[in-house]
Amino acid sequence: MAQDTTIYDIAAKAGVSASTVSRVINNYPYVNKETRAKVLKVLAENNYVQNEAARSLVTQNSKMAGILIADVRTTHHTEGVYYVEHEFSNNGYSCLIYNTGTDPENQAKYIQILSQRKVEAVVLMGSVFQNSTVQNAIMVYLPNTPVAICNGYMDGPNIYGVTADEYGGVMKAVKLLAGKGRKKLAFISNHITPSNQSKIDGFKDGLRLYCNAAEPIVMEVDSGDILEFEKATLQLLKNHPDTDAIIFSEDYIALAGLHSLCNIGIKVPEQVAVVGLNNSKYAEISNPSLTSIDNMLYDTSLIAVRNVLEVLRGGHVNRRMSIGSDIVERSST
Repeated sequence: MAQDTTIYDIAAKAGVSASTVSRVINNYPYVNKETRAKVLKVLAENNYVQNEAARSLVTQNSKMAGILIADVRTTHHTEGVYYVEHEFSNNGYSCLIYNTGTDPENQAKYIQILSQRKVEAVVLMGSVFQNSTVQNAIMVYLPNTPVAICNGYMDGPNIYGVTADEYGGVMKAVKLLAGKGRKKLAFISNHITPSNQSKIDGFKDGLRLYCNAAEPIVMEVDSGDILEFEKATLQLLKNHPDTDAIIFSEDYIALAGLHSLCNIGIKVPEQVAVVGLNNSKYAEISNPSLTSIDNMLYDTSLIAVRNVLEVLRGGHVNRRMSIGSDIVERSST
């Protein structure tokens, strides 16, 4: 069938009005069963494909969703984008995916871009978007669009947060290590986000509960360079040579720690136990395999999409939801 065939051509072949063809295509009720069947037959015979761009002008439904990620090089969040896009696609939506960076002003610009693109729903990947600049941009540019944030929360009548209990997950890790006789625990984190701050708080409170209120050793490395985390691990052991367990805020930086420990001949877990966070593929393939805190990426991603879709259907959704984290123990502990 030629690309310029219209519903008027279909109507002529079916012997009905163009408005009847439109009602059949859009599955409107109150179309005679025989008429509907006749129109559908002609549509099928002519391989009719509806022009979604033209349809959106009439219905005001773009069937487009926006996904914002701060850094596509962050494999954990990229995996979450995969789950989010797949779920949107399964529900008939196409996705615009933007790499925003971590600067709140730049993130806000992409909120404005999504508004200009007339998206029907938005998912923000990660707590890095949990800031007042992004919150204000949503209120200005997307006041009536459902927005979900994975592993974060912001106050707003159209914002729906889905968080993993990483605070509790890190506390479980401290309890696990203390139960194995580890007495000198340390925590190494990459740049501070609300999520990473929650992990550090869980570490400190875990020490109070399970390690006789031991003095918390926390190192923050504001860098995306993996070599910096290798250096941080070495510096930690130089400053605190009696450290016998290290928790890292991400799996991939825990691998840097494992590499450093191996290079200086420290045995894992005999001398130093290591725990990561995200329960990623890195944890499974490292040597030794890495004990990791599972922050339920798949679940939070799917819940985020399903929440905004439910809002679009007119349903009620709690604006703040939390799911538990757990420990997947492997060889490194």
